[in-house]
Amino acid sequence: MKLAWQTLDAAGWQQWLGACELVEQDSFGPKVLRCANGDYIKIFRIKRRASLARLRNPAVRFCRNADKLRALGIATLLPQGLYRIPHLQRWAVRYAPLAGDTVRSLLQQGRFSEQLVAQLGAYIAQLHRKGIYFRSLHPGNVVLCPDGGFGLIDVLDCRFRAFGRPLTAAQRERNFRHFFRYDDGKLIETGVRAAYAAFTR
Repeated sequence: MKLAWQTLDAAGWQQWLGACELVEQDSFGPKVLRCANGDYIKIFRIKRRASLARLRNPAVRFCRNADKLRALGIATLLPQGLYRIPHLQRWAVRYAPLAGDTVRSLLQQGRFSEQLVAQLGAYIAQLHRKGIYFRSLHPGNVVLCPDGGFGLIDVLDCRFRAFGRPLTAAQRERNFRHFFRYDDGKLIETGVRAAYAAFTR
């Protein structure tokens, strides 16, 4: 879905802040806002005047990655708008979230069954087979959707192999190491790896 850029001035920015819930921020200011209708706004900072980010705009990449994932049959968020915020040197994306619960939240609640562990292993194998290398693959960015399938959020760091070729063995292992370096990921490492191996056998 190709979105037209919209420009947000200082008054519009203040309206956002007044109407939205602050979800995440850092020392430079807000990073994620939640709108009253449930949409989210992700804000990207322009770090340097001559940054590569100007040539490879992260807000555009975020939207394109979401489009590519959906084209490959992977459930993900749905971008709704692209914004320039010149007075703050920021870009932003407004998007409808992916319905469901993250693997992290389900693990914390003790609601992630052995069957779901097996399904997750098969799901990651599917991503790798389709040539999707998600550098931010971790339990907080994988969602169990209401239909029982999985999906991805926070998709800025997705890469796609040319011609849909599967990931190499080194890429797969690097992706796994990232997932399992988190404490909640380590809890399910054995089961996920076993299901992954069975699915790719």
